[in-house]
Amino acid sequence: MYTYKIHLHKEPESGYTVSVPALQGCITYGDNLDEAIAMAKEAIELYIEELKERGETIPDDSNTLEYSLTLEAV
Repeated sequence: MYTYKIHLHKEPESGYTVSVPALQGCITYGDNLDEAIAMAKEAIELYIEELKERGETIPDDSNTLEYSLTLEAV
């Protein structure tokens, strides 16, 4: 089992671009949140499959903590 954080970025025109920080270059898109998340899952699965075929190490975020900070403008 692998754990991945995904970043969903709302696009100005519509939809969401999704990136997976632990998997360099793993980026996808969905017209809405549900589709974006489904597309991210598929992209991650394909990425992992490719890494396995190459015999490469499969990174994940299971030991990564994430925290958001909000700062006032100076």
